[in-house]
Amino acid sequence: MNAAYKVLQTDVRTGNVVKEMPVTGIQFTHALNAAGAATVGIPLFAPEADPESLKPGISGLAIVRDGEIVWAGILWALSASIEAGTLSLSASGFHSHYQGRYLDKGYTARSTEQASILTDWITYANLHNGIQTSVYDITPTGHLRTCIWTRYELKNIGQAIEELADNIGGFTFRYVPFWVTKGQRIGHRLVISKRGAVTSPHVLTHRVNCNVTGVSYDSTALCTVAYATGADNGNGEKPVGIFENASLAARMPERVTVAAYSDVKETATLIDKAKATINAGAVPVAIPELTLYPGEFSPLDFTPGDFTAVNVDAGYVALFDQFAVTECATTVDATGGESIKLALASKELWSNANPA
Repeated sequence: MNAAYKVLQTDVRTGNVVKEMPVTGIQFTHALNAAGAATVGIPLFAPEADPESLKPGISGLAIVRDGEIVWAGILWALSASIEAGTLSLSASGFHSHYQGRYLDKGYTARSTEQASILTDWITYANLHNGIQTSVYDITPTGHLRTCIWTRYELKNIGQAIEELADNIGGFTFRYVPFWVTKGQRIGHRLVISKRGAVTSPHVLTHRVNCNVTGVSYDSTALCTVAYATGADNGNGEKPVGIFENASLAARMPERVTVAAYSDVKETATLIDKAKATINAGAVPVAIPELTLYPGEFSPLDFTPGDFTAVNVDAGYVALFDQFAVTECATTVDATGGESIKLALASKELWSNANPA
């Protein structure tokens, strides 16, 4: 039996539900440490397609499955096909708001718990015409960070969040929508988790509960020495962080990666960046893509950042390992039929952290 889907138009700043939309199709994606996206089709001549009410940047969308909100975000673009009589709505998750917000007063934190830094940034945006992201579920991580930007640097908040998350000892983050008043108002909260903190109880087995459509093998990130350069100190010199992988160097020729972080001023932070590069390039990676069998799972059964086991035995492809979920993409047709695809990444790469 198909799940019951509906799409609601909301007011981005208040979360108030404006109306339910008639839909011809739904696609939505949850992405790892990113905004995610949704595309919704509605009839062009439906009364709900009201240009005085449905406005990009001002309106929000919430996708509801069997009464539960499974995706919510901000409408950013519309595309009308007069010939086909359809209107396509394109939205991004709430993180897209922070990609358009800046620390215009500057920011300074020295050896401060990273959860507190994150809370500072969200609270600042909330107090200055924001979208009222709840920070009550942001919990201490045990990792201290130093972040220093002047107001002239205009550090982007979305980018700052992503860079903080991608450090060694970083975290996964996601924006979770919820009912404030069911059917009338939605809210959303920012949640962070330790990398690899959750392992899915599900084992995804090819031709049993999923179809593994392909596996790619990639060694381009392999790295025996990593350099991370920072901000110019004013006399043409830059701090440098260096990290090496001696065990990998004993098995392959030297391979160097150099990355620049123009707003990082502390050598300790640059060393962390270099170490993250080394960790990300420690092993060749196998990257499977798969489609879940219909009716086996819901779109919320696999949260980006969680680990899940994948079992494939198909010629050269012999996998039985855990992978980090990087994306969960759901397509819903006009009858309510679901198709859910997962994109995955090496567990070792993700748990060891990527460079920011």
